[in-house]
Amino acid sequence: MFIAPLAMLSALLFAGSAAALTPQEKDYLSATEADKIRDAETTNDRIVLFVTFADDRLKKFQYELDHPSANRHADMLNFLLNSYVGCLDDAADLIELGIHKQENIRKGIDLMAAKAKEFVAILNKLSAEGNEREIYKDNLDDAIEGTNDALKEAEQAKMKVAPPPVRRKN
Repeated sequence: MFIAPLAMLSALLFAGSAAALTPQEKDYLSATEADKIRDAETTNDRIVLFVTFADDRLKKFQYELDHPSANRHADMLNFLLNSYVGCLDDAADLIELGIHKQENIRKGIDLMAAKAKEFVAILNKLSAEGNEREIYKDNLDDAIEGTNDALKEAEQAKMKVAPPPVRRKN
């Protein structure tokens, strides 16, 4: 009589710990994108992929504004902005990781700095004169803040990353 509840309790605890050990999937990445991230060989490659995915989300957001879908338009706008911020945050986290591991992530940092400047300009324009701002204003403010933070981190990372090796002539 005492063994059955104990067995159920231990089964529940084991199931919970097994679920905690599985890698957490990002809800803003498609299965194909998650595979590309997983298959990327270096941290630099992952940074480039996340920045590319962020760029894609921003373009999709602009397209959705110009060509509203018939259903769930507001949800789509907010989802795309949240996805954009998630991709950019992950890229910034990978930059910090690459610096910590002393990896060659210069290309990823340069891409992040260049694209973040473009992203800030687009987001500020949307904030000033975008259609249907009231639907996505909170997420847009978060996106602007996140992009500015990512830009600052990229600029700081340029200073922290070791310079590329220089070939000496004999």
